Amino acid sequence: MKIGFVGLGHLGKDAAEVIAEHHDVIGYDIRENIDVGVTVSSSLEFAVKDKDVVFVAVPTPHDPLYDGKEPTSHLPPKDFDYSIAKEVISQVDNYVNKQTLIVLISTVLPGTVRREILPLVKNGRFIYNPYLIAQGTVKHDMRNPEMLIIGTNEGEQSSDAMLLLELYKPMLEQEVKRAAIGTYEEAESIKIFYNTFISAKIALVNMIQDVAHGIGHMNAEVVCDALANSTMRIMSSKYMKPGFGDGGGCHPRDNIALRSLADRLHLGYDLFDSIMKAREEQAANMARECLRHGNDVIILGKGFKPGIEQEAGSPSMLVGWFIEKLDGFHRVYYDMAPDPNTPYTYLIHDNTKEYKFNKGSVVIDPYRKLKPTEDYKVVHYGNTRNSRTK
Repeated sequence: MKIGFVGLGHLGKDAAEVIAEHHDVIGYDIRENIDVGVTVSSSLEFAVKDKDVVFVAVPTPHDPLYDGKEPTSHLPPKDFDYSIAKEVISQVDNYVNKQTLIVLISTVLPGTVRREILPLVKNGRFIYNPYLIAQGTVKHDMRNPEMLIIGTNEGEQSSDAMLLLELYKPMLEQEVKRAAIGTYEEAESIKIFYNTFISAKIALVNMIQDVAHGIGHMNAEVVCDALANSTMRIMSSKYMKPGFGDGGGCHPRDNIALRSLADRLHLGYDLFDSIMKAREEQAANMARECLRHGNDVIILGKGFKPGIEQEAGSPSMLVGWFIEKLDGFHRVYYDMAPDPNTPYTYLIHDNTKEYKFNKGSVVIDPYRKLKPTEDYKVVHYGNTRNSRTK
């Protein structure tokens, strides 16, 4: 294929060189006399015009104050700077037509492509394709990707998505394990939450290190090695289905107790407080969704997880608490509808049972499995594809 590659920095240089092993690549960068193993044009127009695919790998930088060499946690939250990406996408689009697929690989926050980038693409076609690569191993990661992330307008396996997979196919040293094709927002989220998972993992194991150093008689590596080999629940796909928050007689109380340990050892930070606050605010958000529909609420399942009757640490009862706290008008019931003819808002927690819903009701399903009928409305909590992608 005829490829244009715009942006030959730390990521772009190596990526362009790998792609050039199998395709005809013309590169472009605003810097002159750069050392790169592809043909470089001084003209953006020449680099992108009449190409099958044009990759855009330009920075979406933060303010230098946020680069991490000095403390940043006290600074206000701040998005990336998209001005360079927007300018380059707009310029590239001026030189192409519908025969050219424009591919942005830069990291952006969820919602950015549809809001900031897509309106600039008027002549060419567009896909979002962020890379999972690490500095220093870009070429290896290009040839051995954990997955390929592709964002399309509605998450469809479009002809453009298939074209991109075909472009990558000859450069892979082994068959790619999976291609994650979703909406722009889903692709953006896969990329940035992948990075955040790594950050959270590092923070947790380094907290184990701090605890070991503080209490004595403990080697952090013994603990971390044991956890790293816990493949049933920790290092696995377990708990990777969003729904209700953590619960039960162990997890919440353990986090509360570990808060006291962090305080006693004077660690200066408290991950466990953040975990518990997130659990509570997630329950409050679900409560607000229940109240949004204007009915009394019936929560189906009081146990701390589906199929369990034990109520200690029940996340569904925490949602019920917030419903009553946030709204003094609507009532909360559990499991049974007091009036068979009144429309309610049902919240499914225990999805191991079958239920009947009153006509005209709203059913909130955080497992996103229940099919709608003419008798009641179904809200798949956590799936807004159909309502917001067009």
